[in-house]
Amino acid sequence: MYKMAESFVVERVFDAPRAHVWAAFTESDRMAKWWGPKGFTMLVSKLDLRPGGMFLYGMKAPDGKTTMWGRLAYRAIEPPERLEFVVSFTDPDGNPVRHPMSDTWPLEVFNSATFTETDGKTTLRVEGYPINATDEEIATFEAGRESMNKGFAGTLDQLAAYLAAGN
Repeated sequence: MYKMAESFVVERVFDAPRAHVWAAFTESDRMAKWWGPKGFTMLVSKLDLRPGGMFLYGMKAPDGKTTMWGRLAYRAIEPPERLEFVVSFTDPDGNPVRHPMSDTWPLEVFNSATFTETDGKTTLRVEGYPINATDEEIATFEAGRESMNKGFAGTLDQLAAYLAAGN
């Protein structure tokens, strides 16, 4: 039996209707404009939005030399309220691989994203935790909370700017 990690939770309110935030999360051309760490350039993105489908993407780091691949493997989609997906670093074909900077990062992190609208503003809540992880991978996940907070902040800042531009 695997030990469970405590969920990592991030929440952000966007000054945009839920339909716009949902579209930014579920349309490949839109995700390519804001997804990923700040300063990274999206190289390729393919989206098959259905349970069993995936969002596969490649990104180039600001150094211009490092390329990283990742995927969101969709488990459940309830428009426009909820997405469930498993996040993994991958090779260019979408096969899970180890984190390029951590041999002990979990291969799979389950995420649930919920979208709620109040007075024309959308609250996005993302909750994630490793699945099928060893104790060492869970410990790495737990130790990475500050880094995850910074990474999500940068990514969600990019989403906020994208939405503020009327997208």
